[in-house]
Amino acid sequence: MKIAFVHYHLKTGGVTTVLKRQIEAVHGPLDTFVLTGDRAAADLPCQVVEIPELGYDRQIGFLPAADRVAEKMLKVLNEKWPGGCDVLHVHNPTLGKNRQFLQIIKKLQQAGVNLFLQIHDFAEDGRPDLYFEEDYPANCHYGVINARDAAILKQAGLDVAGLHTIPNAVESLAVSGNRCPKPQILYPVRAIRRKNLGEAILLSLFFKNDRRLAVTQPPNSPADAASYRDWIDWVRENRLRVDFEVGKKNAFPLLVGNSESMVTTSVSEGFGLAFLEPWTAGKLLWGRRLGDICGDFEKKGIRLDFLYDRLDVPLVWLDADAFSRVWHDSVFSAMERYGHTVAADTVNQAFDRLTRDERIDFGLLSEKFQRQVLTRLIADASVKAELISLNPWLAHPGEVADASAIIENNRTAALQHYGVNPYRDHLLEIYDRIVNHPVRHRIDKRALRDAFLDFDRFSLLQWGTYDG
Repeated sequence: MKIAFVHYHLKTGGVTTVLKRQIEAVHGPLDTFVLTGDRAAADLPCQVVEIPELGYDRQIGFLPAADRVAEKMLKVLNEKWPGGCDVLHVHNPTLGKNRQFLQIIKKLQQAGVNLFLQIHDFAEDGRPDLYFEEDYPANCHYGVINARDAAILKQAGLDVAGLHTIPNAVESLAVSGNRCPKPQILYPVRAIRRKNLGEAILLSLFFKNDRRLAVTQPPNSPADAASYRDWIDWVRENRLRVDFEVGKKNAFPLLVGNSESMVTTSVSEGFGLAFLEPWTAGKLLWGRRLGDICGDFEKKGIRLDFLYDRLDVPLVWLDADAFSRVWHDSVFSAMERYGHTVAADTVNQAFDRLTRDERIDFGLLSEKFQRQVLTRLIADASVKAELISLNPWLAHPGEVADASAIIENNRTAALQHYGVNPYRDHLLEIYDRIVNHPVRHRIDKRALRDAFLDFDRFSLLQWGTYDG
C-alpha cells in the first residue's frame, strides 16, 4: 500500500513529531512519501518533496491558486507512483494557516484521491484567528486523537464508519545524566500562551531547596512571542528561579536526566503527550490535570489523581473590574469572529459561576492579571499561606506519596496501550478501511463550533488576545 503524508511544514513541533512516528511505524510494511511546504531539517526514512504553496500563507506571502497546487501535487505523486497513492494522509487541514488548503485537498478528492484527514487542533477550540467559513471536505475519512474529539465530530454529523480515533504513539524518552548540577523541575514545552507559563512561574515561587524551573523552548508564532518575551523580562526583573530556552543549550536527554521531575500547567491540549512521556523516562509528572484529555489515559490505568484541576486565587488579588471587562469583551469578540450570537445574560451567568466564592482559577486569567497575583506573592511572603489554604498541594509542590510505584505503573501502562506496536497495527487497519470502505457524511460546522464553546472554561490565554 502506498501512503503519502501531507503537512504545512516539518519544523520541530507536536504534529511533526506525530508524523515522523507514523512514518517510522509503517515504513517497511508500506511505501511512504511526504509532501510539505517546508522540509526544514527533516530526518525521515522516506522521500520528502517540498511544495512551498502548501506552507502557511502568511509566510509564502500570497494565496496560491488551488487548482495549480493540486495539479503539482498530482504530478509529484504520479512521478513517485504511476497511478498515484492509495491514501493521502493530511495533518491538520482544517486550520486556516493556509486559506487555500481546503480547496487544494478538495481538488485532489475530485481527482479520485482517497483522503484521510487527521485533526490534531480544531480552529473551533479557542483559535478564532484560524477559523474561516468554508465547509470541511465531505465524504472522506477523518481521524482524531482523543475520545472527546471523536464524540464531538460524531455529534457534528460524521459516521463512525469514517471516523477513527488514533491516539498518538509514545516512545520511551532517551535519558542521559543522572544527577542535577542544580535542582531542576523541567517544563518540556514550546512556550505558547495556552501552555500557561505564568502558572508554572507561580509554582516556582513555592519550590523548596532552591529548585529552579527550566522551560525548554520559545514559541514559534508571532502571536505568542510578545507574551513570552514579556515573561522573560518580568522574571529577570524579579530575579526568580526560572531558566528559559534550556533546550537550545542542552540536549533534551540530558535535561530529562538532570531533572527531578516534570511539570505541566497547560490549559488546553490536543492529545497530551506530556501526560504520558515523562513516565517512560522514570520521571514524575505533576501539575494541572485536563479532565477531557486525561480521562482517556486514566481509563487505560494511568494514575493522574494527584494532579490538580484548578488553582484558586482570591479575586481581590487582581483588578476584578478590569478582569470582568476584558473577559466579557473577549467572549463577545470570539463569538463575533465565529459568527455566533449569545445572550448577555448567558455570559453574565457564566462569569458569576467562574468567580463564585470570590475566587478565580489562575489558568483563566490573561498574563496581565496573572502578574498582578504574582506581584502580590513576591511582595508579601505571608500571603503564600493564604494561597496554600485554598490549594493545599502547594505546600509540597511536586511531592507525591508512593512516587516510585506511580512512575512504574504509569510507565508500564503508557507503553502497553500507547506504544509503537499497537499504534502500527491500528494505523494499518485504518488505511485498509479507507481504501475499502467509502463513506458519505459531512461535518456541520455550526454544531462543531457550538460543541467547543464552554464559557465555564473560557481562558483568556486561549481565547483572548495578548494584552501586555
